[in-house]
Amino acid sequence: MNHKKCRFCQSSLEHTFLDLGVSPLANSFVNAEGLNKMEPFYPLHTFVCKSCLLVQLSEFESPQNIFNDYLYFSSYSSTWLLHAEAYVEMATKRFHLTESSQVIEIASNDGYLLQYFQKKNIPSLGIEPAKNVAEAALRKGVNTISEFFGNKLAKELSSENMQADLIVANNVLAHVPNLHDFVAGLKTLLKADGVITIEFPHLLQLITHKQFDTIYHEHFSYFSLVSVKRILAHYKLQIVDVEELSTHGGSLRLFIKHEHKDLRINTRVQDLIQKESEQGLDQLNSYLQFAKQIEALKVDTLKFLIQAKEENKQIVGYGAPAKGNTLLNFYGIGKEFLPYTVDASPHKQGLYLPGTRIPIQNPEMLKQTKPDYLLILPWNLREEIVEQCSFIREWGGKFLVIIPKVEVIE
Repeated sequence: MNHKKCRFCQSSLEHTFLDLGVSPLANSFVNAEGLNKMEPFYPLHTFVCKSCLLVQLSEFESPQNIFNDYLYFSSYSSTWLLHAEAYVEMATKRFHLTESSQVIEIASNDGYLLQYFQKKNIPSLGIEPAKNVAEAALRKGVNTISEFFGNKLAKELSSENMQADLIVANNVLAHVPNLHDFVAGLKTLLKADGVITIEFPHLLQLITHKQFDTIYHEHFSYFSLVSVKRILAHYKLQIVDVEELSTHGGSLRLFIKHEHKDLRINTRVQDLIQKESEQGLDQLNSYLQFAKQIEALKVDTLKFLIQAKEENKQIVGYGAPAKGNTLLNFYGIGKEFLPYTVDASPHKQGLYLPGTRIPIQNPEMLKQTKPDYLLILPWNLREEIVEQCSFIREWGGKFLVIIPKVEVIE
């Protein structure tokens, strides 16, 4: 019997959302020397809390170990940079930010977003726990401190008169094992009339589009609007607006302020809560159906790969994202199906995928081996990758995606 407790409401976790067996840490890439060493594998078992319906993983590895030397640099995706630049334009106008404002981004990565605030001379501070990534931001001239964010750091910054007019927290909430400490820190760091924007992949999209591969050990929690609203309300923080975004396969951007009786709340908030309810996200039973759909998808994918193999077709991968490692390990896809994958990031080239040990090559390798199919592992960037690699059509190559279904793109 499972006796783990919900990280928000402390109810016991008894109901499985999806059990993906055991898997290595999704970003623990292997170097050549590591090929003869054993890798740690951890259970990748998500539960849904029967009380607050928060979908979550148990914590098997500390954030300190996961993010100590991190290989995800935001600036290698042109799509993501455009998203960041557009956000800065929107935020500057909407919140009337000036040279006397203070912007603080939590999990600021390599300065991919704050660089655009700096160009506008709006004071900004990044908080980034991964030291190697924070150093990349500092080299760009983006003011960054390399620490984990929580209420303790928020109090220290507040005591130095560093409260924020705008707090940006993109794709970090899922990475936080201690939600109470993190949200309390947001409350502490926010000026009385300030605003927080949080972006995170939307659980509704994960379920609807079978995006099970976004489950990995770095993501401790998976949020619906209702579950986040409950957590924020506990700290007297109010969602005043919400936008649905296309990033990461479908994300939410929340606009949050200190609770106040005169707050104006956009009708989009209630509309989206209603939409989640209509899709069953307020019913435990809806969560318990998910695993069967993923089992069927796994069978469909393996059938396609086996048939391609029997026809002597070569399939290689594009990308080395964390989500790809979840998928390949759960499906049991190794070098017999995928002899290599390519990635534009030089930080990943020459390494091997965790668990499967599939080598990561430079994209130029595609022109040498002329594969029949290019399997797009970061499916959220499919348009960008199809455009970048359109040259594979010269030899009759086709693109392949396997989330939310097996699909060949001519």
